[in-house]
Amino acid sequence: MSAVLFQHNYDAYVAASAMLKEKGRAAVIHPTGTGKSFIAFQLCADHPDATVCWLSPSEYIFRMQMVNWRAAVQNAGTEGDRPANICFYTYARLMLMQTDELELIQPDYIVLDEFHRCGAKMWGQGVQRLLAQYPDVPVLGLSATNIRYLDGQRDMADELFDGNIASEMTLGDAIVRGILNPPKYILSTYSCQKELERYRDRVKNAKSRAVRAEADQYLEALRRALEKADGLDEVFRKHIENKSGKYLIFCADYEHMQEMIAKVPDWFSKVDKEPHIYSVYSEDAQAEAEFARFKADESEHLKLLFCIDMLNEGIHVDDVSGVILLRPTVSPIIYKQQIGRALSAGKKQGENAVIFDVVMNIENLYSIGTVEEEMQVAVRYYRDRGESELIVNEHFHITDEVQDCMRLFRKLNETLGASWDLMYQAAERYFETHGNLETTKRYVTEDGLSLGQWLDTQRKVRAGKVKGVLTEAQIARLDKLGMRWKSKADWNWERYFTAAQAYYREHGNLLVNVWDGKYGDVNLGKWLAQLRTYRKSGIRNSYLTPERVKALEAVGMVWDVPDYLWEQNYHAAVRYHREHGNLDVPYYYTDPDGVKLGVWIANTRFARRTEGTGRAALTGDQIARLDELGMIWENKNNAVWEKSYMAACRYRKKYGNLNIPIAYVTEDGCHLGRWIRKQKETYHSGMGEERRKKLEALGVE
Repeated sequence: MSAVLFQHNYDAYVAASAMLKEKGRAAVIHPTGTGKSFIAFQLCADHPDATVCWLSPSEYIFRMQMVNWRAAVQNAGTEGDRPANICFYTYARLMLMQTDELELIQPDYIVLDEFHRCGAKMWGQGVQRLLAQYPDVPVLGLSATNIRYLDGQRDMADELFDGNIASEMTLGDAIVRGILNPPKYILSTYSCQKELERYRDRVKNAKSRAVRAEADQYLEALRRALEKADGLDEVFRKHIENKSGKYLIFCADYEHMQEMIAKVPDWFSKVDKEPHIYSVYSEDAQAEAEFARFKADESEHLKLLFCIDMLNEGIHVDDVSGVILLRPTVSPIIYKQQIGRALSAGKKQGENAVIFDVVMNIENLYSIGTVEEEMQVAVRYYRDRGESELIVNEHFHITDEVQDCMRLFRKLNETLGASWDLMYQAAERYFETHGNLETTKRYVTEDGLSLGQWLDTQRKVRAGKVKGVLTEAQIARLDKLGMRWKSKADWNWERYFTAAQAYYREHGNLLVNVWDGKYGDVNLGKWLAQLRTYRKSGIRNSYLTPERVKALEAVGMVWDVPDYLWEQNYHAAVRYHREHGNLDVPYYYTDPDGVKLGVWIANTRFARRTEGTGRAALTGDQIARLDELGMIWENKNNAVWEKSYMAACRYRKKYGNLNIPIAYVTEDGCHLGRWIRKQKETYHSGMGEERRKKLEALGVE
């Protein structure tokens, strides 16, 4: 057995290795926190001469997995660091790679980490192209779930691995076997207060008088129940037993995180008046250092790490005492990933993490209730097989402080359900007329129903951006009408990015004119210009995410167009200098690559002469690089005059006079005879004093 792998992972590794040899595909489906990435690292370590193409949702996840692997190797007292045979790519990078780039990989194994993410449209296309390129290469998949719950219940183990599952373990099974310790689960009423306000609005907007009357009764009962419930400060005081523990707090977005951090004094002062507060999110360049400080904090104070999505997948945190769920989500994948952060493999028996569910995630379709069911299935399974000794935990404790409130909320939902059917009928009528559901957000039907706002709300509820209940049956009914579930911003991103990819394949760049940038059915030039503004000003980070920035750069996105064009022209100047030995470029000269070098040289001279007038100035580095090529900064007339004057000086030194024939031309092409004649003609009219003195010193009569 490997000194690094736990027994459950070693068993999975043996099964996966055998399946890879026999079938060529093997999936390992283990819950978050059980160390399943080590299975793939063991594969790399056992085949040091093989090239392993490792794919992951983010580079950060992979780096953290490597840190954990190195620590496990060192603790086991064995040799080894990062396996040198890993060829790593993110799914975002893979989807942009061309065929010739894929041909360079030549893998012996392919690892699909978090393979349920391969069901995404763009990422999935990149994976399918790689698998088609190397149909005979063994593929190992790792994930906490094979089902894409909000994508038509797609089974990615079937789609990618032909159902070849080498090892499968539910979260409930892992708790029963003691691989993960059972949590102490706390339900609080924090979000109920906000839910009460939302339901008041729903009741007020209900079309039926009878519905409003019945719902008002439940609202009043809810208000009284909530008045009797403990506040969140008291909930934390009662249930945070480790006063110096580390807690992960999951938030919805950056604004929500800042709002929640501001509540720390109110919520946690009864536990610790001076808690240590940390925060990490993907757009923050200091996130990795902040995360490291949190992990290293061994003080006697309460440690709180606020995060958005960074810790959902693939990242292990030692010694976590619990998690606090402040982000509403209808995705069971994200839900189980978040609570799994507190249930890591290897915790000592009796070290039970506490999970504070303060946003009612417990009521999601796939929730902690499902985990309890998974545990009961596992218990029955081991008892039926005569393996009761494997059963370590049969239950975990749920402290339900909102039982009465939740009963009333369910009653309210049942009462207001008729309103959903009413709006759906309006959506059906719109679809029959227009053939789609692409309304504006403010669209109102003839009978006064806010259909546009309702459709937008359904999208947000399904995405977990707002609280609400949307059943699978309701989703299926909307799907029949061609419901677009992505937000308009995400939908537009895909349209424009697809156009950008096509433009890059056709032109080899993304230098699209902003005023004449129509490409296909989108104004690509204007869109790219907007993105450059977003990047430079730091706005719209929720739209221009780091993942999207990398995707754009992979297809030739230039963020600073002026600097890019300067470099392009400079390299043309270098090529001209190599060929001609100077930068005496005719004004209308265009090089073989289409660069209008003569115009650029003239404009560059003008920019140097007009520094300080508000025009874009040359940098010191740019000036120095042009000086190395012999750039003459005076205007061209001055440069020609000085060149001819020096030729006259050389002639006089050689022949002792300036009796130059009118047709005389120097070896380097200077028409010196005609130039001398012109100087004599203009000596008394139109010539500057400085030139006149230089000619007199030379002996021109």
